Amino acid sequence: MFGYHGRYLRIDLSRRHAEAVPLKESVLRRFLGGVGLGAWLLLREWPKDRIRSGDEPRGLAEPSWFYGLEAALDERAPLILAFSPLVGSPVTTSAKFAVVACSPLTGRFNDALCGSQFALAGKRTGYDALVICGQAAELSVVLIDEDAVQIVPVRHLRELTTSQTETALRAWLGEDWAFLTIGPAGENRVRFASISHANRHAGRGGLGAVLGAKRIKAIGVRGRQSVRFARPHALADYARELSRRSLGPATEKYRELGTVTNLQVFHRLGVLPERNFQTETAADDRASESAGDGARNLAEGLQHYFHNGQRRIRQGCVACTIGCEHVYAGPEPVRLEYETAFALGPMCGLYDAEMVLRLARQCDELGMDTISAGGTLAWAMACAERGWLPGVDLRFGDATRMLHWLNKIAARDGLGNLLAEGSRLAATQIGPFAEALAMHCKGLELPGYDVRRLPHLALGLAVAARGADHNRSSAYDADFSADGQSDCHPESWAARVAACEDQSALLDSLILCKFLRHAVADWFEEAAKILHLITGWDVSAEELRQTARRIVHAKKLFNQWVGWTQAEDMLPECLFADRSDVATLGSSSCGAGCDQDVKRRSLLREQFLAARQAYYRLRGWDDAGRLADPELAEVFAQ
Repeated sequence: MFGYHGRYLRIDLSRRHAEAVPLKESVLRRFLGGVGLGAWLLLREWPKDRIRSGDEPRGLAEPSWFYGLEAALDERAPLILAFSPLVGSPVTTSAKFAVVACSPLTGRFNDALCGSQFALAGKRTGYDALVICGQAAELSVVLIDEDAVQIVPVRHLRELTTSQTETALRAWLGEDWAFLTIGPAGENRVRFASISHANRHAGRGGLGAVLGAKRIKAIGVRGRQSVRFARPHALADYARELSRRSLGPATEKYRELGTVTNLQVFHRLGVLPERNFQTETAADDRASESAGDGARNLAEGLQHYFHNGQRRIRQGCVACTIGCEHVYAGPEPVRLEYETAFALGPMCGLYDAEMVLRLARQCDELGMDTISAGGTLAWAMACAERGWLPGVDLRFGDATRMLHWLNKIAARDGLGNLLAEGSRLAATQIGPFAEALAMHCKGLELPGYDVRRLPHLALGLAVAARGADHNRSSAYDADFSADGQSDCHPESWAARVAACEDQSALLDSLILCKFLRHAVADWFEEAAKILHLITGWDVSAEELRQTARRIVHAKKLFNQWVGWTQAEDMLPECLFADRSDVATLGSSSCGAGCDQDVKRRSLLREQFLAARQAYYRLRGWDDAGRLADPELAEVFAQ
């Protein structure tokens, strides 16, 4: 078998037992690797008594997603690290791995990707995936040195930050190990805790809390096992050509300016959310001018750390030629991307560049997802200014109190224990008015796009298995396209969203960077070529389209297993407009009442629901959005 080891490692922490489990080539061809393989393994390894049929009665006050929150932290629930056949190859951006589990924040399927040396070291252990189940007797580190697996107590590492933990482990075990670590937030099961390696993070969905529930502070890997490629010389030639394309105009913005430049770009387009989505940058001229000044000041303030005598650092992931990362040499070096700058900046009404950098650094060290941390703080600010959170002294723009509350959240100290639950679950403990202010989908806090003017992304976030994450849909590409702005028919709308989702499923299973997506005309054709060189398979673009759809269905099936209902495929109600609110807008050629100018669009609930039903039909699901073919479900169950 080329490109794969043909097995995965299952570690049962409770029994202190590890075993190699064979992987059939047919499974690998059907699910590839990364998120696809991780989804298949999650279905295979999920405790059978944790599967809900959908017929079980729930308590009157229990929402559909509550069961999944409990199941996510069940000690038997697996956490999966999945590699891809491309890891270790010369293909640019391929040194990545996927972490897959049931999210303790959403109670639904969750995956996060990370590009780092851990991917290379992890695959050299001789496995295509690592599956961790059970619970250690005390805080421990899992050490995997090929077939030798140890579970070692590390009480002395308790409450250390992510970087402190990695430094201590390297001093103890040596530089030839690669480590994943959690910080205090993960140990305390903060529902949006992250997993880190070398200041890179598998951030979204609370995967750090899953490790914390298993009493695992870190995972260390070391190995010398390599895989063979079917056509190594042709692969090297192809990799050079793709690297050349990766340095073209399609990625120039990310390389030269970094993603933080989107602060100003998105404000100009009217799609930069601010103050918990309470400021509409294109609806009110004075608000727009004030917000624009803030976004501009923040972006220019961050540029200060590149100029004015400060040190400029630009880098990329391991085995990446794009080099989009910008490390800001502020009080302490911080790797900052747009989403973090948005969530800890405009979302919280903060435009002080130095304080945003300090907040980002604090989240990284405590081991918390920056988007959910910012979204939860912004929700708390909106509640506090209405008097609904007595004892929470958070106000929009107050960075000092934000730093204070991040520490309280990580420690689950006082009311920090409430905020550690994330905005959705915390809001249910206050009441319906507070729930209306929680900006999330399926419990995952919204990213930095005002979907009121991005209808394709709005639908993509709502129907995505993981919840509100642009990286699993990237349907904003359709919103900025000519077709997307002129044709708002529900069937066309749904088709473009599904196409973006399928492409993401493919890229996330290969695993390749999405910044490459515009450097290639057809990723299904391109992936068929790559897989032929790597594995020797004669795979077609059409087969890979079927593979991508299969992976989307696998995620959906898992969500059904843990209680998903159609009501979850929805956005916060406050983001929808009544038709009367947009009566002054002109109709586009599609006759659906939508305007061609992306700055002036509003999201109509009735149109959104029509597009959602069209999406279900396109996927072959029933009217309630469920997998309609029981035989299909049985295939995945096996």
